[in-house]
Amino acid sequence: MADLLDPIRFEVIRNSLTEATEEMAVALRRSAYSTNIKTRQDFSCAYFDRDLRIIAQAFTQPVHLGSFVELVPRAVRSFGIDRLDRGDMLVTNDPYSGGVHLNDITVIAPVHNDGHLVGYMANLAHHVDVGGGAPASVGAFQEVFQEGVIIPPVRLMERGSIVDDVMALILGQIRSKRETSGDFRAQIAANIAGIKRLDELILRIGREELHKYVDAIVEYTRRRTKIELDRLPVGEYSAIGFLDNDGFTAERVRLEVKISIGNDGVLFDLNGCDPQRRAPVNSTFAQTFSACAYALRSLLDRDLPVNHGFYEFVKIEAPAGTVVNCISPAPVVGGWETQVRVNDLIFKALAPALPGEVPAGTKAMQCHAGFGGIDPKSGEYFCFLETIAGGYGARDGLDGPDAVQSHGQNTENAPVEETEFNYPVRITRYELLPDSEGAGKTRGGLGLRRDYLFPESAVTFTILADREKEGPWGLFEGYPGRKARYVLIDGMTELELGSKVTVELDPGQIISYRTCGGGGYGKPEDRDPNLVLLDVCQEKISLDRARDIYGVIIDPDNGSVDQTKTAKLRQCM
Repeated sequence: MADLLDPIRFEVIRNSLTEATEEMAVALRRSAYSTNIKTRQDFSCAYFDRDLRIIAQAFTQPVHLGSFVELVPRAVRSFGIDRLDRGDMLVTNDPYSGGVHLNDITVIAPVHNDGHLVGYMANLAHHVDVGGGAPASVGAFQEVFQEGVIIPPVRLMERGSIVDDVMALILGQIRSKRETSGDFRAQIAANIAGIKRLDELILRIGREELHKYVDAIVEYTRRRTKIELDRLPVGEYSAIGFLDNDGFTAERVRLEVKISIGNDGVLFDLNGCDPQRRAPVNSTFAQTFSACAYALRSLLDRDLPVNHGFYEFVKIEAPAGTVVNCISPAPVVGGWETQVRVNDLIFKALAPALPGEVPAGTKAMQCHAGFGGIDPKSGEYFCFLETIAGGYGARDGLDGPDAVQSHGQNTENAPVEETEFNYPVRITRYELLPDSEGAGKTRGGLGLRRDYLFPESAVTFTILADREKEGPWGLFEGYPGRKARYVLIDGMTELELGSKVTVELDPGQIISYRTCGGGGYGKPEDRDPNLVLLDVCQEKISLDRARDIYGVIIDPDNGSVDQTKTAKLRQCM
């Protein structure tokens, strides 16, 4: 087949399909109501072919990759391929059938051309509330039924019209009805945009030509992936890590990753992870698949397409009933906290074999902030959710970025102005945390502080995060990043909170997040003194830390490194 394909036409079609999903993403973002979708971009879009193979996807949230691969084929097949007509759309968030936590709701649309099925458009978006025991549907719950509405694959659209009964049933469980209704319509609009672009492509090239080139795209990716995998170091690698606690007990959650790289691909073995808990620390299989797929993809050529031809090489052993492949009725709301830590552990395991290609420990938690209550001005129930950034791990020759999301988590910042305009909250502090970095030859990124003040209203506030016991690890004698803190401020009193709590706040009280810094890479005393000076000048580290940790003496009067004293101090260190 390859001899019959025009390489230029191949690239045009491949990129046309990707751009169709990117246009879906634009339509979704511009149409959405909630800050979480329209500003933070907590969503993903994809195109599947008629055989339910993922072919193209918009690169908004890599963390959703596994959910698409697992959820869309299962949802369509369980509902019935033959039951879907042109203009129909399915909606689902079932966590045990390829889904993730309940807030992430997927809308799937078949695409027909002259009565023939040519594929599916799908998008997943994180809804700000899906009901359950706390506003924003995040909290220390003990079973999935406390977390919100569970939606099996059902029709949301039928022959071009919203199924009002289904929409009403879903909205009846949810606090933020206006935002959620608008976000659902934005998801529908995104799929319509994708269908329109696919229709236009078929009009230009023909249906059979599309199928022929889609097969070629998958085969091309399969060959490229195999070549890339052959370049990885053959061997077995492992790492062990822990979540601080499960939200109900002080017992740590054990995670173990074993990676086998051989001539036939890569196997991620997670048999050593703890059994699932009645606590918010359970990852679904789709979430764990995303962690492994993202980690593997990041080690390969950045030009490699991501589609079915790549995903078929991601092999996982994750026993059912564990924190990395939970079964009903385990709670799943905190699954992303576990998922991203698994991702971090994969890089830690591979560090000895790929020392120049993986980072030190990162924030490696979603770090949710969710709150809600009655808006004193409108009288409506409001909900808000965001995830807070932290330090990224240092790399060989590069410092870790300050205050970013880590690994597959690619959500953007929720701007102070927009948040304050739309919700009865004030962000009183939003700043980098000096001296929070993991020191090293290259340093980890800084954590940040974000304080939420509720001047007029009582609210329910949930912290769903981690890293309160240990900061991200360093590599090759680099120091760990500073651990995170979660603080309730009431006047002049500060009360330390746990990383997985729900609290009732009175007007005037503040919740303060102080997130962790990234781990360092290499010995701190090997860091270029001029880079230490720059960090001091930018107020990222203190003079004392420059001296005590990095062995650099800086003259505060002239703002320069005292080279003689620095050399002597470093000899002693």
